[in-house]
Amino acid sequence: MAPGNLLLAAALLTSFSALAQATPPATATTQAPAPQITRLTVAADGTGDYRTVQEAVNAVRDLSQVTVTIFIRNGVYREKLVVPAHKINVRLVGESREGTVISYADYSGDAAKHTTYTSYTVLVQGNDFTAENLTIANTAGPVGQAVALHVTGDRAQFRRCRLLGHQDTLFAAVDNSRQYYQDCYIEGTTDFIFGPATAVFEGCTLHSKKNSYLTAAATPPSQPYGFVFLGCTLTADSIAQKVYLGRPWRPHAKTVFLNTTMGPHITPAGWENWRNPANEKTAFYAEYRSAGPGATAAGRVPWAHQLTAKQARQYTLKAIFGGATPWLPAEKQ
Repeated sequence: MAPGNLLLAAALLTSFSALAQATPPATATTQAPAPQITRLTVAADGTGDYRTVQEAVNAVRDLSQVTVTIFIRNGVYREKLVVPAHKINVRLVGESREGTVISYADYSGDAAKHTTYTSYTVLVQGNDFTAENLTIANTAGPVGQAVALHVTGDRAQFRRCRLLGHQDTLFAAVDNSRQYYQDCYIEGTTDFIFGPATAVFEGCTLHSKKNSYLTAAATPPSQPYGFVFLGCTLTADSIAQKVYLGRPWRPHAKTVFLNTTMGPHITPAGWENWRNPANEKTAFYAEYRSAGPGATAAGRVPWAHQLTAKQARQYTLKAIFGGATPWLPAEKQ
């Protein structure tokens, strides 16, 4: 090759090399991930991000690693809400406890053939769920089992909420589910707080609407705690004059009331064995420093317990919600 051609070839090679370095391959281009939305607004009149609570829950990123707050403006949301297992770290906040209402009216044995397990208004399956300042209601009326709230997820918190229904208002469901209710109002008729979960109710008002049973725990034998009521208040309609604190849905039911004020509707016996004396040997029912006209210890069934101060000190949130993966609910908010 002539010397001039050699110089031209070298120049072209240098140019192509520089161009190759200046232009990255198409596959090397990247796009920054879209920022995760952490707050959504629901308004029935269309002024929010969504008109229904379910649409907002569906919009939460699956398996979110940060809490997503869904603010719900006042209104009655007639929907059967499901927070599925892959929607974690969801927080529902109502504009006001009485004004923000999620309501439905399914019940066991209705025309759609619902059962106790499918009659819920709200079903929470996702872990680390929180609800604050709102009402969840089953408006089917006194027609049998009709669940307002059904919780299977772990580490669920409910603060300043109202849970309204008749029979089976709150289903604290599944073994090893840990649930915390703070400053809530819960009303119903028969067994209106029931299930196998470990659940603490702190500063709550429990309102009985007729003569019946307040709780029906189904605590598994291996679970050290069942339902624990701390500093609660038990009230009732005027027609309710004989209400039991609880009966065992399953033989090893555990239910304890500590520092609770009990109205005159609580029957002196306090507890019932679900017509099976064998349950008296396995169920654990206890109280500590109950107060009010329904709290007289002298009339309680002989197989119930009055805790000592030392025993009562074991009922802390840290102890109740401990285990292999300890959990402590957030401080009072």
